[in-house]
Amino acid sequence: MTYTSQPEAAYPPLGSPGDIAYPGGSGATFAHIHDAIVASVERVVHGKSEVVRLAVACLLAGGHLLVEDVPGVGKTSLAKALAATIGGTSQRVQFTPDLLPSDITGISMWRSDIARFEFRPGAVFANVVIGDEINRASPKTQSALLEVMEERQVTVDAETHQVPLPFMVVATQNPIDMEGTYRLPEAQLDRFLMRLSVGYPDLATEMAILTGADSAGAAAYLEPVTSPQVVSQLVAAVRQAHTSPSIVQYVATLAARTRTRPELRLGVSPRGSIGWLRAAQALAYGQGRGYVVPDDIKTVARPVLAHRLLLTADADVRGISVTDVLDDVLASVPAPTRTQAN
Repeated sequence: MTYTSQPEAAYPPLGSPGDIAYPGGSGATFAHIHDAIVASVERVVHGKSEVVRLAVACLLAGGHLLVEDVPGVGKTSLAKALAATIGGTSQRVQFTPDLLPSDITGISMWRSDIARFEFRPGAVFANVVIGDEINRASPKTQSALLEVMEERQVTVDAETHQVPLPFMVVATQNPIDMEGTYRLPEAQLDRFLMRLSVGYPDLATEMAILTGADSAGAAAYLEPVTSPQVVSQLVAAVRQAHTSPSIVQYVATLAARTRTRPELRLGVSPRGSIGWLRAAQALAYGQGRGYVVPDDIKTVARPVLAHRLLLTADADVRGISVTDVLDDVLASVPAPTRTQAN
């Protein structure tokens, strides 16, 4: 069986945030649907509004999300809540050292009753794929995700199989210095639009968790607030957000600066620049604006860029952090004025 899906371009294009109507007839705008998704996820992930909003922006920008933090702070809960909120299909993969690439992509198996090979789809054939502790698998298995994350397709035995749309990988990982972890290849890190850290909850939130106040909001009890078809429409609509030439030049100039910094041996790739702009467009639409402003670019800079930048050995020894360099780069380029950005 060959899996096919309707291409993104097949969904009708949508206009400004105020023009986007929910197909169910409620008349909801992009911002309303965005806020409904955020509110649903926040029933599970408490006290982390900024993290949730960035995760939803990642979804609506058509990107993949990497959630990195210590065990037990809600990384998997965030991933499962996103999957439950948009409906559609989801698959969870527990990455372990013995996981094989074919477990991810699928395999062609011989069927003697029909005298031919039949493709058995792997875990990536879902709208949301949750990769739990992705850096516990070997680099070879991690690399099995490269094609599908970039092209939304899997090639097995020279046959190409399309995955369902929308398609999003939400992967969690523990810090690299923890026992039993492998470093993600740079090529795979570059395919994640954002990397977020959940962090520990504040006192009030942890008290609510301890008293069981959040049990009704567990991901298993969440009802979808939208559908995969609507999410695909929103992803297509995000790309129509007005981006002035000055904003485009601002992003390109900042990206170029990262490639010449002496502290960095790897700067932002063109893929990273495109993703940066997409994330800013999604953030703008989620706030009810049909245009991007410099603050949108700055807000998503760290989650979109920090995991793509690699320090030189000398900078690492001197205690310089990637975020320090990124902050310096952002400060070195004047932001466009309001007149220029509109």
